[in-house]
Amino acid sequence: MDTRKFEFEKNIPCQEFTAIGLVSGEEVYAYDMGYGFIPYRRNIRYIDSHPIKIKPLIEKLEFITDKKQWGYKFRFGAFEISETDFKLIAKEMRADLLKQ
Repeated sequence: MDTRKFEFEKNIPCQEFTAIGLVSGEEVYAYDMGYGFIPYRRNIRYIDSHPIKIKPLIEKLEFITDKKQWGYKFRFGAFEISETDFKLIAKEMRADLLKQ
Protein backbone atom coordinates (compact mmCIF):
# COMPACT_ATOMS: atom_id res chain seq x y z
CA MET A 1 0.00 0.00 0.00
CA ASP A 2 1.27 3.45 -0.88
CA THR A 3 1.86 5.63 2.18
CA ARG A 4 1.97 9.01 0.46
CA LYS A 5 -0.75 11.27 1.77
CA PHE A 6 -3.06 14.00 0.54
CA GLU A 7 -2.18 16.13 3.57
CA PHE A 8 0.94 16.08 5.74
CA GLU A 9 0.34 14.41 9.13
CA LYS A 10 -3.06 13.02 8.09
CA ASN A 11 -3.83 9.37 7.42
CA ILE A 12 -5.59 9.70 4.05
CA PRO A 13 -3.47 7.81 1.49
CA CYS A 14 -2.82 9.36 -1.90
CA GLN A 15 -2.77 6.80 -4.68
CA GLU A 16 -2.78 9.24 -7.55
CA PHE A 17 -0.39 11.04 -9.82
CA THR A 18 -1.28 14.62 -8.90
CA ALA A 19 1.33 16.63 -10.83
CA ILE A 20 3.82 16.11 -13.63
CA GLY A 21 6.88 18.10 -14.62
CA LEU A 22 10.46 18.13 -15.81
CA VAL A 23 13.56 18.71 -13.69
CA SER A 24 14.92 22.19 -14.38
CA GLY A 25 18.65 22.66 -13.75
CA GLU A 26 21.16 20.56 -11.84
CA GLU A 27 21.06 22.15 -8.37
CA VAL A 28 19.94 20.07 -5.37
CA TYR A 29 19.24 22.18 -2.27
CA ALA A 30 17.80 21.91 1.25
CA TYR A 31 14.46 23.65 1.81
CA ASP A 32 13.14 24.43 5.30
CA MET A 33 9.42 23.65 5.41
CA GLY A 34 9.21 24.36 9.13
CA TYR A 35 8.91 22.25 12.27
CA GLY A 36 12.36 20.74 11.66
CA PHE A 37 11.40 19.25 8.29
CA ILE A 38 14.12 20.13 5.78
CA PRO A 39 13.88 18.00 2.63
CA TYR A 40 16.16 18.30 -0.38
CA ARG A 41 14.66 19.77 -3.52
CA ARG A 42 15.26 20.25 -7.22
CA ASN A 43 13.53 22.85 -9.33
CA ILE A 44 10.69 21.43 -11.41
CA ARG A 45 8.94 22.96 -14.41
CA TYR A 46 5.37 21.73 -13.92
CA ILE A 47 3.01 20.99 -16.80
CA ASP A 48 -0.74 21.63 -16.65
CA SER A 49 -2.43 18.25 -16.08
CA HIS A 50 -5.26 16.39 -14.36
CA PRO A 51 -4.82 13.95 -11.43
CA ILE A 52 -5.23 10.24 -12.23
CA LYS A 53 -5.35 7.02 -10.21
CA ILE A 54 -2.11 5.01 -10.17
CA LYS A 55 -3.59 1.51 -9.94
CA PRO A 56 -4.85 1.27 -13.56
CA LEU A 57 -1.29 1.97 -14.80
CA ILE A 58 0.68 -0.38 -12.52
CA GLU A 59 0.98 -3.21 -15.06
CA LYS A 60 2.13 -0.82 -17.82
CA LEU A 61 4.78 1.15 -15.91
CA GLU A 62 8.38 -0.06 -16.29
CA PHE A 63 9.65 1.59 -13.10
CA ILE A 64 7.27 -0.49 -10.95
CA THR A 65 9.14 -3.78 -11.02
CA ASP A 66 7.23 -5.47 -8.16
CA LYS A 67 3.59 -5.12 -9.16
CA LYS A 68 2.35 -6.46 -5.78
CA GLN A 69 4.44 -4.01 -3.74
CA TRP A 70 3.98 -1.11 -6.17
CA GLY A 71 3.86 1.59 -3.49
CA TYR A 72 7.38 0.84 -2.27
CA LYS A 73 9.00 2.78 -5.12
CA PHE A 74 7.26 5.99 -4.02
CA ARG A 75 8.51 5.90 -0.41
CA PHE A 76 11.86 7.53 -1.09
CA GLY A 77 11.02 10.77 -2.87
CA ALA A 78 12.01 11.70 -6.40
CA PHE A 79 13.43 9.15 -8.81
CA GLU A 80 14.13 9.04 -12.53
CA ILE A 81 11.74 7.22 -14.87
CA SER A 82 12.01 6.23 -18.52
CA GLU A 83 10.77 8.45 -21.32
CA THR A 84 8.23 5.72 -22.14
CA ASP A 85 6.75 5.82 -18.61
CA PHE A 86 6.81 9.63 -18.58
CA LYS A 87 4.90 9.85 -21.86
CA LEU A 88 2.35 7.25 -20.72
CA ILE A 89 1.67 9.11 -17.46
CA ALA A 90 1.56 12.48 -19.28
CA LYS A 91 -0.92 11.11 -21.82
CA GLU A 92 -3.20 9.71 -19.10
CA MET A 93 -2.97 13.00 -17.16
CA ARG A 94 -3.81 14.94 -20.34
CA ALA A 95 -0.62 16.95 -19.92
CA ASP A 96 0.27 19.12 -22.89
CA LEU A 97 3.93 18.28 -23.44
CA LEU A 98 4.15 20.76 -26.30
CA LYS A 99 3.56 23.66 -23.86
CA GLN A 100 6.47 22.67 -21.64
